[in-house]
Amino acid sequence: MRKLSLLFTAILFFQLSCSQKASEEVQGPSMVSSAHPLATQAGLDILAKGGNAFDAAIAIAAALNVVEPMMSGMGGYGTILVYDATTKRVRYLDSSGKIPINTNADLMRAPTPDYLENRRGAKTVSTPGNVNAWAAMSAEYGVLEWSDLFESAIDLSENGFEVSPRLGGYIERAFPEFSDYTKGFYGKDGVPLQAGERLIQKDLAGSFKLVANQGKSAFYEGSIGQAVDGIMKSTDGFLSAKDLKNDKAEWWEPIKINYKGYDVYTASPPATAFPSLVRLGLMTQMPEMEHNSADYLHAFAEVTKHAFWSRLKYAGDPEITPPPLDMLLSEEYWQKTVASLSRGRATDFVPPGAETESKNTTHFVVADQWGNIVSATQTLGNVFGSRIMAEGTGIWLNNSLAYCTYEPKGNPMDAIPGQRKLSGDCPTIIMKDGKPWAALGTPGGHTIGQNVPQIVLNLLEFDMNMQEAINAPKMTFVEPNTLAVENEIGEAVFNALKERGHKVQRTNRIGNAHGLRILYDEQGNISGYQGGADKRGEGLAKGN
Repeated sequence: MRKLSLLFTAILFFQLSCSQKASEEVQGPSMVSSAHPLATQAGLDILAKGGNAFDAAIAIAAALNVVEPMMSGMGGYGTILVYDATTKRVRYLDSSGKIPINTNADLMRAPTPDYLENRRGAKTVSTPGNVNAWAAMSAEYGVLEWSDLFESAIDLSENGFEVSPRLGGYIERAFPEFSDYTKGFYGKDGVPLQAGERLIQKDLAGSFKLVANQGKSAFYEGSIGQAVDGIMKSTDGFLSAKDLKNDKAEWWEPIKINYKGYDVYTASPPATAFPSLVRLGLMTQMPEMEHNSADYLHAFAEVTKHAFWSRLKYAGDPEITPPPLDMLLSEEYWQKTVASLSRGRATDFVPPGAETESKNTTHFVVADQWGNIVSATQTLGNVFGSRIMAEGTGIWLNNSLAYCTYEPKGNPMDAIPGQRKLSGDCPTIIMKDGKPWAALGTPGGHTIGQNVPQIVLNLLEFDMNMQEAINAPKMTFVEPNTLAVENEIGEAVFNALKERGHKVQRTNRIGNAHGLRILYDEQGNISGYQGGADKRGEGLAKGN
């Protein structure tokens, strides 16, 4: 493909006392990029104290719980990819947990009365895995004391921070569904907090203090877990104290493909990130094309439809119905598939089943001076998850089960009691000649596995720096047969896609990606990092 260098002049909004052009390369001896400047600073503070990337990742995740409470937190789940500089190994840490053992998925499908209503609220709460994942990462790789990692989160929740226009908008839209308890601090005199006002979360600070002092047991077996169990019983939820006690974070080997000399790693099953690699593999079989031309976007659209189909067809628990990865990630499969794709006209997408997934997620990356890297995606599911919070905890509970596939009954992504929850998060680490080269990821529901390959292609095919690769205009396939393209895609290309039979619509934004590149000196030693924070969000990439 033709090499391009794109420059962007859009300005990122930051809540710190500095600003940065969206096309500007951010560099430093260590690097953090997250969806909120205060969370980025929490990670940098840990690095400044001598902590490593794994310590900083926990501090970032905890701070995001406070300053981006609608997106992730202790009541949620996620997918984490790490690179350990000591062993030179990429690993995948799954915190998506298992579906509660008392789950009755028949209540979530016809002919049960109000089955659609049951796909909201208490019955959608699945086992929260994030705290266990933080503990597993700290135990395996951390160098600082566990209690030190929550200082920023405790301070931000106890003393508050200024509500941004983005957060204020989310609070206002969700406020009617909040309980009187949560309205007490997300509002004032019955009115939702507005941009510029201060959000203080005293109970969340108390929960973080318990976790900091007592460890993960405070959440899974202590007073927090008891409060969660109590509200689940009172609201007829499936999650129980037994599910919390039995939960554990699991380490897995990641999956990878080689893309023209670069090893691209992502999360293996039970995550369903493999279609991202399928898309990249199929694109290796395509001829050279100009970036974001009609030819390129048409090819990627047809490729991404097939990869989306492969997820719906093959996703499953690796110990029960493992996807056929040897086939899906083979060059032979890519060649046969590309030969069958339409080069000139759009094709109709015929799914093997239906599936939806939350768009409301967060992603961050962090790298330290020793070369350790964490690329993490964490979520509550929907905005503010299930909208359920046990009084006294300040912790929103996820609505993970809302994004299961309930038809047909018993399909691999059904809510099957005791089985692993399948997540479509796609944290990615790229290696070159056995050394880490880049790390990235994005939120965005079903767009995640489409956005990440486009960023990877921008980096590897079109020689963009990380900020350019993230900011470049994107497109995404939307079921059943629509292409959503960002507004920066030109009118000529937009019309050319329509002429090829695509149903094309404009969209303001796709994802909120964060990434970093690893820089090396002439001797092959790490000399620093290049960070990128998506112009579509309000996050910050910053180096120490």
